[in-house]
Amino acid sequence: MSLKLRLARAGTKKRPYYHVIVTDARNPRDGRFIERIGTYDPMLADDSKRVNILTERAQHWLSVGAQPTDRVQRFLDAAGLLKRAPRNNPERAKPGKKAVERTEARAKAAADKEAAANAPAEAAAE
Repeated sequence: MSLKLRLARAGTKKRPYYHVIVTDARNPRDGRFIERIGTYDPMLADDSKRVNILTERAQHWLSVGAQPTDRVQRFLDAAGLLKRAPRNNPERAKPGKKAVERTEARAKAAADKEAAANAPAEAAAE
């Protein structure tokens, strides 16, 4: 059985509230869980009160082999329980194929326009 530390959504529409739970990875997001080890309230203005995790229980489940999701891993890193390596995706900053085509088309149009503007001036100079 592969264990996960993940978020289960609670709260009402447009007022999210999450429980940090330990569950089997095959269970649905809001389905059956083994233990509730914390809460996350993204609506709170105070950052220090948004996340509450029972650190000793989280440490226990990590030692047993539970794998945290990305968001829970951020919480555990902030609590000092787990080290999260920073991610680096240089491909993310590159523009898409259509944006590159538009940029090239604009550059070509500007070059053609400048060449057309310079052609009569060169003919008059001769």
